[in-house]
Amino acid sequence: MSNWKTALLAGAMACAPVQAFAAPTEAPLAETVAPAEEDLTSPENLENAKAKMQREMDQAIAMVEKFFDTSNLPPIDPARLALARQSTAALLPAGSLEKMVDNLYGKAFDLFLAEMDGASPLMLSIKTGVESDKIEALDDKSKTAIADLFDPHRKERGDQILKVVKPLISEALADLEPPMREGLAKAYARKFSAPQLTEMNAFFATPTGKLYASESMALGADPEVMLATIKAVPPMITKFIDRAPQIEGQLKELPKEKQLTDLSDAEIAKLAKLMKVDAKTLKETRDNWTNPAVEEAVDAGADWNADDASAADAAADAAAAAADAAGEWDPAYERANWSAADLKRVEDAESALEAASTAAYDAEQAAIANARKKKK
Repeated sequence: MSNWKTALLAGAMACAPVQAFAAPTEAPLAETVAPAEEDLTSPENLENAKAKMQREMDQAIAMVEKFFDTSNLPPIDPARLALARQSTAALLPAGSLEKMVDNLYGKAFDLFLAEMDGASPLMLSIKTGVESDKIEALDDKSKTAIADLFDPHRKERGDQILKVVKPLISEALADLEPPMREGLAKAYARKFSAPQLTEMNAFFATPTGKLYASESMALGADPEVMLATIKAVPPMITKFIDRAPQIEGQLKELPKEKQLTDLSDAEIAKLAKLMKVDAKTLKETRDNWTNPAVEEAVDAGADWNADDASAADAAADAAAAAADAAGEWDPAYERANWSAADLKRVEDAESALEAASTAAYDAEQAAIANARKKKK
């Protein structure tokens, strides 16, 4: 992996869950030819990467804005917002996010760099193709000697990554603080009255209050808090499992959902009218699904044994490995290469699908509510 990509990957740890960087335990099989790496130092490639990322981020932000719609919120009293800004300035002073991220990822960052070091069993397994458990059995001196054959300057390289990435992370987190502080101020201004905010600010002005305010955000990501939270998850899951029979019994009271094959001709005609489609097409689809030949094919699929599945999986894995080894990628899949008309057609279809999915969910919830009213 190039220094450039390693630096980017290390920097990304500050803004992504640590599980995303969980390393595999074995070397990839048949990885003899690695796909060519994209040269991000090229101005053209860099601009393309930035444009692609911006498109993806715009889509993600549009989705988030739907979940957290603030367009209908009433205006905030300026005096009250000023008090809230004073509160959040104390709660989120400069450097707070870096302290919080260091609590979450400080050790994980070091572990990540140690794992990416050329002497780790993972990296030696990837480079040599030897299974990692065999490398684990070697002593440290042997591992170091093997790693030195590939890269005798590993330590200097790791120091270089830290020197480049850590200031970049600090800068990025500092850029996040002002908008986060402003959003927090608006939330506080809506949640607390002016007298309450005044009392908070008076407390934050004391030595104890100042210490509490400066540490409150970081304490949420304190290792002891995180560990206690994670340890509380298994008992919670066990509770749900223990209550599974009870929950299942309660869910059985709900009316069974209909399928297309359950609809009569009259219901098909009504459905066609609602969907503004040809009833004949819906009937043909329904009848095809109730065709004995189709049912036999479905039953045959259900009888497909595990050996067949394993063989199919192996074939799929082999095909994927061959494609990866060849480094092939069809640029036709890139939306940037589509015509404006094709792109609009796909995006319109995606929007329609999303709207239909939302409408179906709303209709289902309304139907359930009506059924419950009828039952009562």
